[in-house]
Order: sequence, then structure tokens, then C-alpha cells
Amino acid sequence: MPRHLVVGNGKFLVNLDEYAYVRDIYYPYVGQLNHTAGYPSRLGIWVEGQFSWLSDPDWRIRLAYEEDSLVTHVIAEHEGLGIVLHMNDAVHQRDPIYMKRIVIENCNPQPREVRLFFHQDLSINETEVGDTAGYYPDNGTLFHYKKDRYFMFNGCITQHHGGLAGIHQYTTGIKRFHQAEGTWKDAEDGHLMGNPIAQGSVDSTICLRTIVPGSNSRESYYWLSVGNRLDDVKHLDQYVRDSGPAQLIQRVSIYWKRWSNQRSIDFADLEPELIRLYKLSLLIIRTQTDVNGAIIAANDTDIMQFNRDHYSYMWPRDGALVAEAMSAAGYHGMTAPFFRFCADALTSEGYLLHKYNPDGTVGSSWHPYLRDGKAQLPIQEDETGLVLWALWKYYEQHRDIELPQSLYQTLIRRAAKFMIQYRDPELKLPLPSYDLWEERYGIFTFTASAVYGGLTAASNFASLFGDVERAHRFSIAAEEIKTAMMTHLWNEETGSFVRGLYRKDGKWTQDTTPESSILAIYMFGVLPAEDDRVLSTVRVLKSKLSIRSQTGGVARYWRDYYFQRSADPGIAPGNPWIICTLWFAAHDIAVAASLEQLQAAHDTLRWVEAHSLASGLLPEQLDPFDGSPLSVAPLTWSHATYVHTVLKYIEKYRLLEAASTI
Repeated sequence: MPRHLVVGNGKFLVNLDEYAYVRDIYYPYVGQLNHTAGYPSRLGIWVEGQFSWLSDPDWRIRLAYEEDSLVTHVIAEHEGLGIVLHMNDAVHQRDPIYMKRIVIENCNPQPREVRLFFHQDLSINETEVGDTAGYYPDNGTLFHYKKDRYFMFNGCITQHHGGLAGIHQYTTGIKRFHQAEGTWKDAEDGHLMGNPIAQGSVDSTICLRTIVPGSNSRESYYWLSVGNRLDDVKHLDQYVRDSGPAQLIQRVSIYWKRWSNQRSIDFADLEPELIRLYKLSLLIIRTQTDVNGAIIAANDTDIMQFNRDHYSYMWPRDGALVAEAMSAAGYHGMTAPFFRFCADALTSEGYLLHKYNPDGTVGSSWHPYLRDGKAQLPIQEDETGLVLWALWKYYEQHRDIELPQSLYQTLIRRAAKFMIQYRDPELKLPLPSYDLWEERYGIFTFTASAVYGGLTAASNFASLFGDVERAHRFSIAAEEIKTAMMTHLWNEETGSFVRGLYRKDGKWTQDTTPESSILAIYMFGVLPAEDDRVLSTVRVLKSKLSIRSQTGGVARYWRDYYFQRSADPGIAPGNPWIICTLWFAAHDIAVAASLEQLQAAHDTLRWVEAHSLASGLLPEQLDPFDGSPLSVAPLTWSHATYVHTVLKYIEKYRLLEAASTI
């Protein structure tokens, strides 16, 4: 199940599902730790003796965000109850505070008593063992804690006299242990038993109560404060009370509107919905980026049902491509910490490992140090090359010379030295490593292109800093790789560059599997987009990888098995991926010689928007038959590739428009 709404501030991230239930709470890093383990914290309503959770089928729920803002706009309607809930979720732009505003609209003509029930299901520090939930009478709140993690819940609701009332009822109890389902079951009769404390595997529920006049509405607020000590969360809770949750949510909305519009852009002929998705993509990327530099791939814990791991890691490759897109969009302030993160993570030998946790420690991996009885590096070398490539793009965009100068010895030179040395002495190509999809071991066009881009960037930096000898050495190595690619990775018979090389019977053999990432041959500057070999490669790949079902789009590669939905590669060689489809659109943009020729890329941007979730979030891939999201959502890489493609489109549109007026 994808996450349909995300709100965060770079230190604190909250994900919600299609029922507007909180499903993930990440603190103190974006992506680490998840204090719910993906379990839902339910929201229910009791109206004159009738109770319903928002996950009940009678609710019609519309999910969206406020325009250009990281404040949600959710409408939940229950015709049988005669109730409409208008909801806004927000995370404070600075502090670890989650807030929810609910306007209860009574559609019946008579006044009615309404009770809102907020359920809290935490697994603090990602385990249910040893949690405590209790009522705190000093400020009338309910809090959970374990070790140095505290979570304080509170709320208020408008009364008939115009004042506000706090928590009406509360309870704590045992969950998912023996016969205990959780305190949410206690809410279904409209009354909570008031148990003041529970320990172990615990949850809690609080209730807000009011009378809603006929054909009228009442406002209510719910908030969560997170900290490392009880005093921390008490202080944040008091801050919400003193400032007023309504005012704080308004400030959050204003902040993100100004953040997403800090750069004035002429969006050419793009429709409002495409512009809206561009700005939302900027905001979503921001929520997935930790202030300490880790750009997280995705924070959707439901993927753990597939392989008992998740996407809440920083892959240097994903991070580099996201950072490049955000730098191009003008947000270099949030990308600079990423490069420092990579410099700190770089091994003493000069390479980056598979992936990292948000706190900078090494993440889990399935790349072995030993393969077929031989020692190897468990790396994807494209990740090392792309970080340098993205850093040069950062410099080109912003001319911030101090950041790359501070990283020249620790990151740029060390990584470039490794990439020069880590090559096959005969082929002159990079030695085998794992591919960008983390599935196979060999020498790949994508990896070689990324290493070329990284060494070219290193040469540029060396020249920038007057290091002439190293600039020449890095450039020579890059050109040797380029020449070798033309010799070993081009297939005259197919008229295409190949996926890569693998060893068979002691010899290097071409892998001719159609593969979208081969487009890296132009993406990272090895060849221009207009090169005949690139044009031929694109034609071959489009013919092989295009989805021939109603959904459309482009697959990763021929017979892609990941979340496979079709056994017929003639219809769907794989599921359509957002990023892969946009790669082909980017090439369409690069070679367009007229505004008319830009239409294909424009159509692809419209396709992406049409296949976003109702809230605007982009998944990793789609079902080729019904277009529903597959794997994780939101995928940071998908949003970044959309941002990158929109910027390329706008740039090319301006050039062609100017040329047409001459």
C-alpha cells in the first residue's frame, strides 16, 4: 500500500495512508527510526450512538494538498452519518510537531453530539517491547515513551459557547498480545475506560467531544510533540497551546508556499496541473531529505511485506540524481549537505558502498564480498561516479566554489583516484560491479557512463583549482573509458549500445538485453544526444520496452521480474516505471528541433501527472493493465526525474520559441 500523503520538515516525517491514518512516524532522522512499524493509528467518529472508522467502506475520501504547500487538504464524507470532515495535516516547519485540523460539518438540520477518537499505535524505536503509555495529569495529555524517546498527544475542540475543550476521555492498554486487539476496539461504543497507564506492547486512544449545531460545523485540533525527554515534549505541547494550533498550521502553509515559489519560473506552455505537480514534487523531495544530508529513496514501510526490508536508505546514486535535479531547480542549500554526507561516507580506498542509513552508518546489503570463490568489492561503482558528476552540476548552477574546494581532497580526488585504478587493464573499462538495479554483476553501459561523468567532473574541478597535472590525468582516463565503450559496448548488428558485458567461458560477452538505463550514454556526457549511435539506440529501446497496454509507459528492461504483472513481454516487457519513461522524454527534449517536436515530451509529462496518486504523489512503477501504483510511493527519484524533465522542457521551449521568431 503506498503512502498517499507525507508531511515533514527534514528532521521529522509523518506518512498517512488513503484513510488519512498516520502510518509512519520517523524521528530523529528522515527515514530513521520509524516509531509505528507501519501500523495504522486510526481515526474514528461517534455520532449520536453510531460509530465509524475512516477505513469503513461508507466513507468517500478525497486526498490532496493545499496549493504549493506541505499542508494536506482531505475531505471525508459519510452520507449515512450525515457528516463531512474537512482535514488538514501539517508538520511544523522547524520543530518535531505534527498537527491535524478537523472541521466537523453536520449535514443534518438538528444539533448532534459528536465524538472524535484518535488512536495511537506506536512501536518506539521500531519494537513493541518495553513501551509505556500513560495519562499525564499535569497538562491533561497522553504520552508514550521508551528510553530517550517521548511522544505526547493532545487535542482540543470548539464548544457551543465558543471556547475550547481538551481531551474528553482517554485510555491505554495492551495491543496484539494474547487476545488484546488494542484500545481502538474500546472506542467503538463511544466510551473509553480511562486506564491511566500500560506497559509492554501498548497503544492508546483519546476522545474529543462537542455538540455540532444543525447545518453547521465545529473545529477540532489534534497534535503530537516528539522529543528526547519528557520536558522536551511538555515544552512543545505548551508552545502549541500558547501559539494556537490554527495559527501554527497557517504559518506552516505560508512557509511552504514561499519555499516552493522562491524561484520565479516561466513554465512555457505547461498546463496548471503539470505546474502543480512540479511544485509538489519539490515539496515531496524536501520531506524525504534529512537536514544532515541523506536523501532517502522512499519511506513506505509496506514494502517490508515484499522482502522484509525497506527503501528508507540513502543510495548515493539516487541521492546524486535527486541532488542534481534540486540544484537545477535552485535549491542548492538543501543539496550541499548531501555532498558532505558522501564525503564522510567515502571509504579510505575512495568508493561508496551500496547504501547508507540516514544517520550515516552503512545500510543493509545483498552485495557479497565473495563471489564464485573470489573476493570482490560489494559496490555499484556508478554511485561513486555520479556523486562527482552531480557535484560539478551543482557548481555549474550556483558557482559556489567553497563547497567543492572543501571536498576536493576528501571526496573528489580520492574518488577519482579509485575510479582510475578500478579498471580492467585490457578493456580500459571499469572493473565489474553491480548494476544500478542491484540485480547483476558485470561491466555495464550505465556504470561506465557514470564513471566517465565522474572523472570528467573531477578533471573540471582539478582545472578549476589549478591542479593541472591531475586534471590531465583524470581527463585521459575518462577518454580511455569513452573509447573503450565505443569498442566494446556497441553492437553493430542490433544498432544499439548493449546493457553491458559479462564473463562466459573465460571471455567477455555482450549482454544485449534491451535496457532503459543504456540512455546513460548521453545522460552523463559520453556522447551527444544527436549522435547517430544514440539515436539508433533510442529507437531500438523504444520499440522493445514500450508498454503496449492501455497504461502505456516504458519498462526498465526486457522481462523485468520485479513486481511483474504480465508474463507476455510483447504486451508488457516489464511494468512501466516513471523514471524510465521520463528518460526517453528527456531525450525527446534534447533532440527536438521545433516546438512541434517537443509535443512528445509534453505528452509524457501529462502521462506522468495522469498516473500520479490522487494526492499527487508518484510511485516507483505502475500496473501495466490498470495503471495502479506498484512498489513504493512516493519514490523520491520519480519526483526528481519529473522536476529534471520539466526544467529541460522549459529550457528547450524557450530556445525553440526564440529561434522561431528570428
